[in-house]
Amino acid sequence: MKNKKALSAACGAVLLSAGLLTPVPAVSADTNPGTPVNQTYSVEGFISHEELSRTLDRIEKSSQGRVDVHTAGYSNSGREIYTARVGHGEKVILVQSEIHGNEKTGTTALLNMLQQLGSNGSKEIQSILNEVTIVAMPMVNPDASELNRRGNDLSWHEVVEDFPQLNGASPSWNYYTYTNQYWDYKSNPGFDVNRDFNPDLNYQPSPEDFPGASSKPGWYITPEAQTIRDVYQELMDEFGEVDVFIDLHHQGEYFVEGTEDKVTLSLSGNFVPDPASEAGQKYTEYADTYDGEFSKQLNVAAYRALQTRGNSPFDHISLYPQDLDLPGTALGSFALNGSGTVLFEVTGQTQSYGQKKRGQFVKAVEMGIYGILTSVASGEVYEIDEEAYGDIPKTKR
Repeated sequence: MKNKKALSAACGAVLLSAGLLTPVPAVSADTNPGTPVNQTYSVEGFISHEELSRTLDRIEKSSQGRVDVHTAGYSNSGREIYTARVGHGEKVILVQSEIHGNEKTGTTALLNMLQQLGSNGSKEIQSILNEVTIVAMPMVNPDASELNRRGNDLSWHEVVEDFPQLNGASPSWNYYTYTNQYWDYKSNPGFDVNRDFNPDLNYQPSPEDFPGASSKPGWYITPEAQTIRDVYQELMDEFGEVDVFIDLHHQGEYFVEGTEDKVTLSLSGNFVPDPASEAGQKYTEYADTYDGEFSKQLNVAAYRALQTRGNSPFDHISLYPQDLDLPGTALGSFALNGSGTVLFEVTGQTQSYGQKKRGQFVKAVEMGIYGILTSVASGEVYEIDEEAYGDIPKTKR
C-alpha cells in the first residue's frame, strides 16, 4: 500500500468563535467540478485535514484534560484518523463524520461540539459529561476529504497486496473506476468505505465473498473501515457495548412530504431488517443484540430537539427512506451488534451546494446531536414512545 507513516500535523491555534469554526482555506482545490448546470461552488469554508489536526490539538490543550485526542489509525495515503474522547459516564456514544469526503458539515459540527464540551462549565454540560462518554471521529476518510469526493484513495491492486488470498477474485462491487464530470476514478480509483463493514467484527476477507452486493456484508479491506471497526471493538471491550452510534452524512435535495419545504436534514434508525422478522431471518444470530426500539427512540430525541426552533428551516426534518438492507454500512453492522443507531443526512453535497447554507446545516447537526446527548444523559430517551418515530414526516423524493 501507499506510505502508512503519519503526515506531519502542525500544532498551531485555530480561532473558534462561540460554537462556529472560523472559515479557513482548504488544502484541496478552491472550487469543485461543476454541477449539472456547470456552476462551481467554493469549499474554502470547510476544514482540511491539516486544519483538523491543528484544531484538535488546540481543543485538547484548551480543554485542560477534558478532551483526549488520539490517532486511531491512518488512511491509505498516511493521513491520521483521530478519536477525540470527552466525558466519563458509563454510557458510550460513538459519532463519526465524513466517511464520504464530499459530505463535510458533520466534521465542523463535531469540532464545535468538542470545543463546547471541553470548555463549557455549565451544569447542563457537566451533567452530560458525568453520564456519557463521547468518542468523536471527525473526518474518518481524510483522503476522500482532500479529494472532495465520495470514495477513498485505494486501488484493488493495493488491496490484493494486503490480502493475497484475494488474488484472482473480482474487485468488490463498491470499487470506483469510472470517470464523469466530477471525478476521475479511472486514473485514481477508490472504494465507498461505507460499504466495507461487516457485522462479524472479526471477519477476514475471503475470495468467495467477492464481488458481493449492497445487500450483503462488506469485508474490512479499507484501512479506514478497519480503523473505525477497531475503535468500535475497543469501546466494546471497555464498556461492554457501544450504546449509541451516530453517522453524519449528506444526501440530495428533497422535500418534506406533504409540503413545499426543502428538507434541511433527514434522520433514520433503520438500516437492516429486524432479525426477529421474516425479512431479517439471515440475521437471526444477532437477534439478541439488535435493538431497533432504542434506535427509534434516539431518532425521536434528535427530531424533537430540532423542532424546538419553531417555524424555521430547522423544522424541515424528514425520515430517510426505510425498509433498507445494508449490512455493509457502519450503521447496519453496528446496529446488529447492539448499538442504537442514528443517521443524519444533510441536504446537498459539495458538488450541489458547496458551502451554501453551511452555517445553517452545521447548526442543525449540532442541535440534533445535543438532543441525543442530553436525552441519553438524563435517561429521558428510554421513556420515549418508539411509535413516535413513525410520526416523523417522510421524505418526498
